[in-house]
Amino acid sequence: MNRTIRARASRVTPVMAFGVVVALSSCSQAPWEHGPQEVTRADFGDEQIITDFTLGPPNAKPGVCYGKDVTPATIEHSVEHKLIEEARIGPEGNIIAPAKYETITESRIVEDRESIYFETPCPPRWTPEFIASIQRALNARGLYEGSTDGILDEPTRLAIRTFQKQTGLNSTILSTESARRLGLVEVDLG
Repeated sequence: MNRTIRARASRVTPVMAFGVVVALSSCSQAPWEHGPQEVTRADFGDEQIITDFTLGPPNAKPGVCYGKDVTPATIEHSVEHKLIEEARIGPEGNIIAPAKYETITESRIVEDRESIYFETPCPPRWTPEFIASIQRALNARGLYEGSTDGILDEPTRLAIRTFQKQTGLNSTILSTESARRLGLVEVDLG
């Protein structure tokens, strides 16, 4: 039972982190602060939303938010069974002692982890209404079956990942391009 509780808590943490970022990004100045609080990123483990373009990729544009994700490394595992001792065969052809083998397992990294950056809608846009629109758009495409409640939960994020994988982006952070394909943000004509 404790394992289940821990697993749920670890899955909720990134969603809670994003909710805090969204909430803080729309807050006015707190009375004890001398200046407005600026939220510069939301952390989803390896996935992040960066709102300060100076923390984004090289040649990042001011006023644009970026999703940062780390692709997993590709690891190749090989297993080899090496003959240590041949089987001993008796005079009648029966096996006196079976052959002995040693199992050798090797792993090697074929492709390293890689940081990828992509434009994403900025946190002030991530209102419950916007998230509900994402859920409806993904539901219409058969990728999301949860409730349209405006909560960026695990099923919503997995549906975002499934939608974006079709174009080669394996991330649960919605890219601006994916939001355009879903009809959720304006198309930049300039």
